[in-house]
Amino acid sequence: MNKIVIAIDGFSSTGKSTIAKQLAKQLNYIYVDTGAMYRAVTYYALHHNLIGDGFFHSEKLIEQLSEIHITFKFNEALGFAEVYLNGENIEKAIRTLEVSRYVSPVATISEVRQKLVEQQQLMGKDKGIVMDGRDIGTVVFPDAELKIFMTASAETRAKRRYKELLERGHNLSYDEVLENVTTRDRIDSTRDDSPLVKADDAIEIDNSDLTIEEQIETLLKLAKSKA
Repeated sequence: MNKIVIAIDGFSSTGKSTIAKQLAKQLNYIYVDTGAMYRAVTYYALHHNLIGDGFFHSEKLIEQLSEIHITFKFNEALGFAEVYLNGENIEKAIRTLEVSRYVSPVATISEVRQKLVEQQQLMGKDKGIVMDGRDIGTVVFPDAELKIFMTASAETRAKRRYKELLERGHNLSYDEVLENVTTRDRIDSTRDDSPLVKADDAIEIDNSDLTIEEQIETLLKLAKSKA
């Protein structure tokens, strides 16, 4: 079969990354978590005191973009690529609620998006790639052979995210997670640069009541039909 580009977009905490990882593994494709790239920039901003409660020095972040180098290295033990920032493994560090709280404002910055989109397009130039994010099918790969738009209710997504964070040892409330999910939805959907929208030719999947296995089975059939 011919290799294709698979673009998976959708709201936060819909399980896009989990599905994309497994789909890529089944197809022997490269998987790229673009959300991790934006989280990496956010992590950098937090640790350089460029963003925090009540402030965001976006101009300083833009000035320092040339100092931000994001790479992915495959971890055989885990079975997926982990994200590195300037040579440091930050895979676990970027999955905190603190990073989640600030990633959407960082992602609204056009210069940040331009830098990361250029990297993402280079990653997919030879096809055989599964990429998930917010604007993959609309901006990064508008000509992708298969576009998926994942959705689920805010409550369902918050419950999933809450369980995931508790399992990682984070001490927080469900209400905090729900507020984070709804706030990110609002920012992602209303930003001026590349807002979260469903591409006209994307296939929408509401996975509120679907198992991971059911989702993978559906996407595998779609991918094979497009290839």
